[in-house]
Amino acid sequence: MNQLSLAKRVQIINMLVEGSSLRSTSRVCDVSINTVTKLLVEVGRACEAFHDEKVRKVQAKNVQCDEIWSFVYSKEKNVPDGMEGAAGDVWTWTALDSDTKLMISWFVGSRDGHAAYEFLVDVRSRVATRMQMTSDGYSAYTGAVDAIFGQNIDYAQLIKIYGAAEGKGNEKRYSPAECTGTRLNVVSGRPDETLISTSHVERQNLTMRMAMRRFTRLTNAFSKKVENHCYAIALHFVYYNWCRIHKTLRVTPAMEAGLTDDIMSIADIVKLAHPNSN
Repeated sequence: MNQLSLAKRVQIINMLVEGSSLRSTSRVCDVSINTVTKLLVEVGRACEAFHDEKVRKVQAKNVQCDEIWSFVYSKEKNVPDGMEGAAGDVWTWTALDSDTKLMISWFVGSRDGHAAYEFLVDVRSRVATRMQMTSDGYSAYTGAVDAIFGQNIDYAQLIKIYGAAEGKGNEKRYSPAECTGTRLNVVSGRPDETLISTSHVERQNLTMRMAMRRFTRLTNAFSKKVENHCYAIALHFVYYNWCRIHKTLRVTPAMEAGLTDDIMSIADIVKLAHPNSN
C-alpha cells in the first residue's frame, strides 16, 4: 500500500464511489483485491471520523428518515451455524435534510427499537434547531422519538398503502408492490402537513444502491464483513455530502448546509487517511 501513488489511490476510490465492485476495481486499476480492500478500510475509517467531527450544529428544519435493507455474508435465512450476529440481514438507517439534501446521520444495525434509539440519539446530537421529522410508519420510531426529543420536535409518519404487484410470473416477482395510497399520522408537535414526505430520503435509497455495489440487489457483490460494509457507507456519504455536486442545488449538500465553502476532491478524501500522499 505504501508504494501506491496518490493518483492510483484516487483512481481506486473514484471507482468505488461510482459503484464498481472490489474485483472490477482491482482489474481496472491493476492492483490486487487485497490492496483495494485495505484502502477502502483505511479511507472508510477516516471518513467516519471526518463526518463525526464536521457534521455538527446542522441548521435543519425538515428531516426525512428511512431504513434500507442489505445483508452481510448471507441472507438471514442462510446464516451458517456459529456466525449468528456476524452475518445476515443488515439495515442502514438514514436521516436526510430535505432542504439541503445533506445526509445528517446514518446507523448500521438491526431493525428494532434499540437501533431506532441509537440512530435518533445521533441525529439529535447533530441538529441544532427544532425540526420537523417524517418517517415511515415503523412503530419503533414512535417510542424512540418520544424518549429522545420529547415535545421538542414536530413529528409525523407517512404510511404508504400497498397493493399487489402487477404482472405475472417473474415479471410480478421482480416488480415492486404498487402504492395505492398514503395516510398521514401526526405523532407529536404541529408538523406542516405540506412537508410530510419521505420522497427525498427514498430517492437517496436509489442513490445508495447505484453508488455502492454491495447494495445492488440480485448480485454476488454483497459485503462479506459488517465492518467493511460500514466503511463503504462512510466513504459513500462523505463523497455524497462533500464532493458530489447535487444537480438541483448545483452545489454539494455540505455547501448548501453551510458546513463549507469549498468542494472536496477525491484526493482530499484519500488524504484524510493518507495525509502525506503525493
